[in-house]
Formats: sequence, C-alpha cells, structure tokens
Amino acid sequence: MADLRWDYALSLRGALKIARLITAFVAFLCFVISRSQEAYFVLAIMDFIITLLFFLLYFLKFDRKMKFVFCPLVDVFNSLIAALFFFIVSLFAIITKSNVGTLVGGVFGILSFFLCVADSVFLFKKITFNQPRGRNVTN
Repeated sequence: MADLRWDYALSLRGALKIARLITAFVAFLCFVISRSQEAYFVLAIMDFIITLLFFLLYFLKFDRKMKFVFCPLVDVFNSLIAALFFFIVSLFAIITKSNVGTLVGGVFGILSFFLCVADSVFLFKKITFNQPRGRNVTN
C-alpha cells in the first residue's frame, strides 16, 4: 500500500482525471441506453479506458519507472485529441438530438471536452522540458 500515490488521487489533476472518468462513463451509458450511433459510445468508452489507464499509471507510480516514455507529454496529447473528438461528436449528438438520451450524452460529452482541455492545460503548465526527469511533478 505504500507504493500508491494518494496525494495524486487527492490533487487537482487527480480530481480532473476522476471527473473525466465519470463524465465519459455517463456519456457512454446515455449513448448506449438511447441506442445512438456506435461512434458516440465507442468514443466515450475509449476515453474512459484510456483515462483510467493514465490515472492508474500516475497512481501506481509507473510513470516514474517508465524511462523510455515521457508520460506527461503523452497525456497532454491524449487529452487534446480526446477533447477534439469529444467536441465534434458531442456537437453532432446535440444537433441531431434524435432522442433525450443522445442529447444528454452530448451534453456530458461537451462537459468531457472542457475537462479534457483543463486537464491538458494544467498538466502542460507542470511540464518543464529543460530539467531532469525527477523534478517533473504531475500533481
């Protein structure tokens, strides 16, 4: 239990990851229940899984053990790409509003878009490219 980073889970970045997990999962449920197009719920579940993997990566301190990948920068790119996809797909879901579930899923997708942007901005501010890796703090 000592190898877990509870400080990350309770930090702003950890809270953003948890909020992204919740909104992506709720959007996924709304899209599945309303029988929306597959692209809608596939995006939501993929973002949920990838965000969960990044949360576990930081929470279990694997980012410090993986020397061959600069995890914070990969996380920034993931968040920006997820934000772009959520923005496009959620706008389509809101504009088509084929039923209430699709509309609610689109609203949660837009909320996920804002959380993805906030996550990438806060993380990018923490990245220092000119210092040794041990000094990069991702809280």
